[in-house]
Amino acid sequence: MIANCAHKKALQNTDMKNRLLAAAGVALVGTACLVSCKDKHENPFLSDYTTQYEIPPFEQIDYADYLPALDAGIAQKNSEIEAIVANPEEATFANTIMPLERSGKILDKVATVFFALDESNSSPEMVEIAEEFYPKYSQFSDEITMNDGLFARIKHVYDTREEAGLAPDQKRAVEEYYKQFTRNGALLDADKKNQLKEVNTELTNLYLTFNKNLLNATNAFEIVVEDSTRLAGLPQSSIDQAADEAKTRNLGEGKWVFTLHAPSRLPLLQFADDRDLRREMYQGYTSLASDGEYNNLPVINKILQARARKAQLLGYENFGAYMTENVMAKNVKNAEDLLMQIWAPAVNRVKEEVAEMQALADEEGAAIKIEPWDYYYYAEKVRKKKYDLDESEVRQYFAVDSVRNGIFSMAERLYGVKFTEMPDAPKYYDEVTVYDVTDAKTGEHVAVFMTDYFPRASKRQGAWMSEFKGSWENEDGTSSRPIIYNVGNFSRPTADAPALLTLDEVETMFHEFGHGLHGMLSRARLKSQAGTNVDRDFVELPSQIHEHWALEPELLRTYAKHWKTGEVIPDELIEKLEASATHNQGFTTAELAGAALLDLQFGKLNPEGDIDVAAFEANVANELGMPAELTFRYRPAYFKHVFGSDGYASGYYTYLWAEVLDTDGFELFKEKGIFDPETAKKFKENVLEKGGSEDPMELYVKFRGQEPTVDALLRNRGLKPVPKVNLGSKSGK
Repeated sequence: MIANCAHKKALQNTDMKNRLLAAAGVALVGTACLVSCKDKHENPFLSDYTTQYEIPPFEQIDYADYLPALDAGIAQKNSEIEAIVANPEEATFANTIMPLERSGKILDKVATVFFALDESNSSPEMVEIAEEFYPKYSQFSDEITMNDGLFARIKHVYDTREEAGLAPDQKRAVEEYYKQFTRNGALLDADKKNQLKEVNTELTNLYLTFNKNLLNATNAFEIVVEDSTRLAGLPQSSIDQAADEAKTRNLGEGKWVFTLHAPSRLPLLQFADDRDLRREMYQGYTSLASDGEYNNLPVINKILQARARKAQLLGYENFGAYMTENVMAKNVKNAEDLLMQIWAPAVNRVKEEVAEMQALADEEGAAIKIEPWDYYYYAEKVRKKKYDLDESEVRQYFAVDSVRNGIFSMAERLYGVKFTEMPDAPKYYDEVTVYDVTDAKTGEHVAVFMTDYFPRASKRQGAWMSEFKGSWENEDGTSSRPIIYNVGNFSRPTADAPALLTLDEVETMFHEFGHGLHGMLSRARLKSQAGTNVDRDFVELPSQIHEHWALEPELLRTYAKHWKTGEVIPDELIEKLEASATHNQGFTTAELAGAALLDLQFGKLNPEGDIDVAAFEANVANELGMPAELTFRYRPAYFKHVFGSDGYASGYYTYLWAEVLDTDGFELFKEKGIFDPETAKKFKENVLEKGGSEDPMELYVKFRGQEPTVDALLRNRGLKPVPKVNLGSKSGK
């Protein structure tokens, strides 16, 4: 689902600080050399990669390489910035912005690798490195954006931009650099700059603590089942995975272990007949990192206080105002107005859904009142009764390799790109698969694409996209092509079956691949504008619009094949999927919109001391009229989007904001044909290729021909229409 995406590349845009903070996590590098191996070892970050397409040589990277490379990268970039500042000529785009764009090669190399691997394969060594790496990187980011000499040159280019004859993308770059620097303290006096540096360092360390607590709390939780009768109702694939997990933990035969990772947690909540087992899982998840050794609530208080001080230093009413000013929404109220138009219809639908579930439970003689831990379970029962649709049956047609064929087929038919596996390419983990992406007609290299799809204890939850290398136009006019990757936590294969994906996991694969296409197909000239370097509330458009293809019959019939028989998914099953497309959308929409509204309320706080985080959350739920049968998609202690970095803080609403765009945009594809060449060309040229080189709403209108309203979103989710909201980026209304 969209809300599980912690989209990493988008967080590494023109704000250098967010490039750091959004990428926080933990990892292991390769399998070869885990400590400094030989006296002859050379730090691979300090020289040009000799691998094909400059893929990082993961097998050559030691733990001992990171911090020296970080120091060398900082020194290199400092020298490059000093040269820009020392230039006696009048500041221009060519002698100030472009050298800044091209600076920091070593720093980019070590940072992209460390940030990426740091989330996907934890180890004690990497945790220790991270505690020094992140603060040092953050402090250096502060030094750049608070460099008076550099800012003076950027300001001069900014002040003279109208008469300088700049191209539109160049002018936008100047404006974005100026905004980035001023939003990070360039206009503050020396004392306030020092205060801001202290706050930023404090926040960096707090995010590290939050993420460490969350990972440890997630891995510490387990449900051990010793009575096989308690497994009644669960798909065999889930039972097999639980048995494998028990063996991995050396618990032996006849035991089953369930964890909080989605492929384990969600099937249990959805299918387990044992209500106590469902309740134990639900309560374990919703109390995650909320007490004990890994309690994140005190950390959240410190984050809220530090953010309030930061906003005050920079002249904003609160942190929410600071975060929303820089995106399409422009302010918190506009984001809230959009969400409330979705919230009320969603809650009304929840009431209808609960009534249906309660009626079914009564009919079965369950003698219960529907509780939150019953929602998934009875929603699945209602779906099966109303539509004769059994997700366990559906999964047989969605083996992970089949779905991967589906996303590649979609990309080739829409955008003319082909994916060819590179079995000998470097990879950071043995389960990673690497592809050469080429133009299907000419064979020209377009990008490198990597996938890492299965959960492990060392990988944080969720799914995301990022890059090991961005794209840009070289001085000679050639294009430097990107290295993009997708990470997921999908259902693992078992001894008897391949990885069979749930419908939610299928949509997630298409979602993250949409982000990947945004990075892979970029043709923006400047690195700071390439791919997903766009406004936060625009970045989810390419990901979410591509979810729509996942269950379109025209594509389904090409990739959804039974893993045993090879049978193409039958029309009867496709019809059931279409009929049930809006099933349970009240729940899905309300928990997502509720979490987004909760996030915005946290952003409006200016606490000087500790608050009762749980009480604040409960009060927001009460004011919203949150149905008793559900809760927020993420509760504060594990709301990583909001408290694990600055990334989506006061910005979780952007998933629904972007859904207004993606549902409106996909209606054009439906009208013209989902593989209509002209429509696909307009989307590719105006959205995927442009990145952040133009105003996002202007790009959308060039593709769609009109600005969107919430109507298409409501239609797509089967909710009743509400008055229109204009999302124009200029007016912000």
